Amino acid sequence: MLMQRLTVLISGLLFGAGLTISGMVNPAKVINFLDFTGKFDGTLLFVFAAGVGVAMLGYYFTFKRAAPFFGKRFYLPTVFAIDSRLLIGAAIFGIGWGLTGYCPGPAIASLAYLQPISLVFLVAMAMGTLAAKLVPEE
Repeated sequence: MLMQRLTVLISGLLFGAGLTISGMVNPAKVINFLDFTGKFDGTLLFVFAAGVGVAMLGYYFTFKRAAPFFGKRFYLPTVFAIDSRLLIGAAIFGIGWGLTGYCPGPAIASLAYLQPISLVFLVAMAMGTLAAKLVPEE
């Protein structure tokens, strides 16, 4: 149990460090990525590419194993349908990301800078998560 928790801690610290080093905890970086007519900053593409590359390697090596390190089996998605709930949720996420420059990971990592806007975003995100539970399943 200690090794599992230590692995989770190290993974979270690596993720947060990567977000910080890449500048993704700065919402202006994301907003400038979406500003094609003004201060466009395409460096976010490199962050995406690095993330996809690391994920591909991780999945490649992970699925060569019969089971995860700290579990009996892998829990994989069983539903692949693209429904209205998924599309509406993705649209709301994208609009929020574009307006604020934050998504959940960088927002949590940015708490280390003690910026009040990060806390406001996280409270709003928590409220949105709770509100989503009120939407009936299809």
